[in-house]
This record gives sequence, structure tokens and C-alpha cells, in this order.
Amino acid sequence: MSHPLVIGIAGGSGSGKTTVAQEILNRVGAARIAYLPHDAYYKDLSGLPPAQRAQVNFDHPNSLETELLIAHVQQLVAGQPVELPVYDFSNHRRTAQTLPIAPRGVIVVEGILIYTEAALRNLFDIKLFVDTDADLRFIRRLQRDITERGRTPESVIQQYLHTVRPMHLEFVEPSKRYADIIIPEGGFNAAALDTVTAHIEALLKD
Repeated sequence: MSHPLVIGIAGGSGSGKTTVAQEILNRVGAARIAYLPHDAYYKDLSGLPPAQRAQVNFDHPNSLETELLIAHVQQLVAGQPVELPVYDFSNHRRTAQTLPIAPRGVIVVEGILIYTEAALRNLFDIKLFVDTDADLRFIRRLQRDITERGRTPESVIQQYLHTVRPMHLEFVEPSKRYADIIIPEGGFNAAALDTVTAHIEALLKD
């Protein structure tokens, strides 16, 4: 291809987006892919008191610095390396550390809200949406936030009821209409992953 293949992977929180992204990395080859998770682009809240940081709606598009993600995708497409932010989810702040991402033949962008912004959505050559039942998504999110992000079960449940579910219905679910391919049950759908990776390989050969 004359330019990198840019792939978006969207879906609700806990739907299995990261699993699908990892399967694509494994099958296509991690050395051929530049991977940008939207979660890395949460706005730095270090200027706010800790109690106020916890009240921010992290499931609303305004909580993310999507303009920086767009710039990074454009830089990678142009053959320029970028510095991926590293976010501290326990303290709701962006760290001083960054991860260097080199330009590759495939760029994978993953996140719940990546199709809500037209300027970002229009950069994707392939738009995937991972569609998983709400109860499974909630259980996965509960497990992840407790084990990986140091959250209490009560705080995860309250956040789910007050922001995660309402924002999913307002922003994430409607964005499914932009998807080229819908993958039910995410990384557990071997047939869909076979089809997607075969399509990616065919495009790369062309």
C-alpha cells in the first residue's frame, strides 16, 4: 500500500476491544503494527484536587485529548514517530513518561469513543466494532478496574450506573452505525477474527 492501513477498534467498555487488538497484533505481527489505545490520551487532571478528579466523567468524549490522538495518527501515516502518553489511572493524571511509537504498515487505534469524532473516524480505512452483552461488559470492567486500576467494587458500580452506562447509550452504541464490520463477543469470535485478519493481509499484499 502507498500509505499505512489504519484500523479502528471500538465497542463498549469491557466488550473485548483490547483482546481483538491483541489478536490482530499476534496474527498480523506486532512488528508490523503501531498500536494507539485511546485510553492513553485522557486529559491530565493533576491540577485538580483528588476528590474533584474522581468526579470527572471519564466516559464522555470531553475527557480525552482526541486532538492529540488525531495528530499522532496523521504523523504515523506521514512516516513520523510519535510519543504515546502514559496515563496513571489510580491518580487520574498523565505521567511524565511516554512510549516511542515508530511508523508501521498498520496503525491500530482502539477505544470506546473513537467513532464519535468525525475527524478521527475519517482517518480509518477499516472500522471494527466489538459488540458484547452489557452484563458481560460490566463483569469484565469490574474485574479489570479492581485488579489493574486499584478501584473498589463500590466505586466501579457507582461509576457504571452514573456515567458508564448513560454514556454508552448516548455515545458508544450510536457510533456502531459507522462500523464496517461488527464482531460479536470480541476475541472469542474466531471466525470473525479469521475474516478480519485475512482481509488485513490481503490489503497489505495489494
